[in-house]
Amino acid sequence: MISVRRAAAALAAGAVLSTTAAGVAAAAPSPTPSPAKIPAGLYGTADPTYDGVWRQSLAFLAQRSSGIQPADQSVDWLLGQQCANGAFASYRPEPAKACDVKTMLDSNATAVAVQALAAVERQSADPAEVAKVARAGAAWLKSVQNKDGGWSFTPGGPSDANSTSIVVNALVVAGERPANVKSAAGKNPYDALLTFALPCTVKDGGAGAFAYQPDKAGKLLANADATAAATLAGLGKGITARGAQPQQQPTCTDLPKPTPERAALNGASYLAAQLAKTGHLNTPPMPGAEAGAAELPDYGNTADAVVALAAAGAKAEATGSLAWLEKNAASWAKGSGPAAYAQLVFAAHAMDTDPRSFGSTDLLEQLNATGPAPKAPDNSKASAGAAEDEGGFDLWWIIGIGMVVGVGIGFLLSGRNKK
Repeated sequence: MISVRRAAAALAAGAVLSTTAAGVAAAAPSPTPSPAKIPAGLYGTADPTYDGVWRQSLAFLAQRSSGIQPADQSVDWLLGQQCANGAFASYRPEPAKACDVKTMLDSNATAVAVQALAAVERQSADPAEVAKVARAGAAWLKSVQNKDGGWSFTPGGPSDANSTSIVVNALVVAGERPANVKSAAGKNPYDALLTFALPCTVKDGGAGAFAYQPDKAGKLLANADATAAATLAGLGKGITARGAQPQQQPTCTDLPKPTPERAALNGASYLAAQLAKTGHLNTPPMPGAEAGAAELPDYGNTADAVVALAAAGAKAEATGSLAWLEKNAASWAKGSGPAAYAQLVFAAHAMDTDPRSFGSTDLLEQLNATGPAPKAPDNSKASAGAAEDEGGFDLWWIIGIGMVVGVGIGFLLSGRNKK
């Protein structure tokens, strides 16, 4: 689950936990509601310490994918969270106070903020300022790239699949070709991402998956959250991705020389196999739970897996999981807040389903209600501009079209070789 993973990752970064501990912490509960007053313009009512920028950005992306422009007050809040060096922290309670060495800078928050600001820029009150902030965020991300080509949650830590993947998404939005963004050692993000990919020959059910990070012994352990993120990054797409063509059942194939596209399709095959078991992903019992405690459904990661499968051309394999989310996820989203609603919106759009009729829930109405009322539609726009907004925010991913076309060709070739 994205929101839970972020809270756990922030805690892990602050305590300098081992990678093994971080993997366990990914199931930790979200922070409890804060007694402090929530800042004006911020979405949600829970403690924003670990996810303020994240949930705000996801809300923006979900709204823009549906042709909705957030209030200027909300955009201003996000702009005010940026540090002078271009980075974002998970949350800054005193944005008027300059960031210092104690400010925990957050690559994930920065990457998703870059994407959100690019999405709201054109209809914002000050497009030039929004664009400037987004560019500064992308520049900071490039400045903290690790030697292996990847990124960690906080600068200086070891690279992980989730952070590297979401930074890839941000680079694409910023007009960069990720393969050309190289570290001081000459490594690009895909060089790092491929080091987290499990081969198709593993026997423990993790074939084709991605790990979050190697454990202490250097072993890669399959992680569904990391796999969904890395699948999208390998395909050159982001969390607002729509279903791709051609449609084809995903398979796992090891190449003599691995490629990001093939690794992404292998990741899709892992996700499909996991979802086929029960129709959804599960989260393991909490540390300290009594023996025999049952696994619980993982709504957030299930939604992420649906997006990744649709982006890989495997909507058929995600159909049952989408139906399960429509039937069961409304109460989870209500209790979890704006980021959860956004994840369900992304799943609905990826599968060409109306988020306003998601089971018995209007996801956009519920999402909008977690923050200031969105801006009224600008009816003075030319029809072409309006069509761009209403037709789906995923249009700005076209800057990565060369990568996507390459994936499509690889997908066709893999099917041809299979035959």
